[in-house]
Amino acid sequence: MKVLFDLFPVIVFFGVYKFLGHGNDNCLVGTTAHQLPWTQEPILMATAAAIAATLVQVGWVKFRHGKVDTMLWMSFAIITLFGGATLYFRSPVFIQWKPTILYWTFAVVLGIAPLFTQRNPIRTMLESQLHLPSHVWRNLNTAYALFFLCLGFANLAAMHWLSCNGWVDFKVYGLTALLFAFVIVQSVMLAKYLETDKEHN
Repeated sequence: MKVLFDLFPVIVFFGVYKFLGHGNDNCLVGTTAHQLPWTQEPILMATAAAIAATLVQVGWVKFRHGKVDTMLWMSFAIITLFGGATLYFRSPVFIQWKPTILYWTFAVVLGIAPLFTQRNPIRTMLESQLHLPSHVWRNLNTAYALFFLCLGFANLAAMHWLSCNGWVDFKVYGLTALLFAFVIVQSVMLAKYLETDKEHN
């Protein structure tokens, strides 16, 4: 359920784009000389829907928990900035860059936080669920930082090599599959620590 909630804006973006796109392979249906209203452009409508979905996310978390975590605020700021630029300039390149900027922001935060604040962001988020040695927390934080860095490059490659439809599919299926695969690999690697923790309990 938590995963679906986290992916809610992506699912909304994908659904609106596919529903309105009707298989068109160009990001913008209209041309520069014959622009359509942005409400008739699938990529622009999908972008507006994703911004609205992220706002709903923030509102729901604030209502339920009274506090919105830093990662969600960053996600909201980036989708608003880059999505807004896409709508204003009628250029899909901004929303296509958004995943890369978001992932690289995560990577930078994870990478520099331990250096300047002496805090491990991954440990802060997961410590209530996992009990790991300090060196494992450091390695896990570094692994996530490098992974998000690679995801950013993967999105740029998809932008360059794939059509608009292909990029949207990769954004939903490809990036999500990579994230799940990474989590599964990490779970397997951490299994021995989880088993030891159970034995101690």
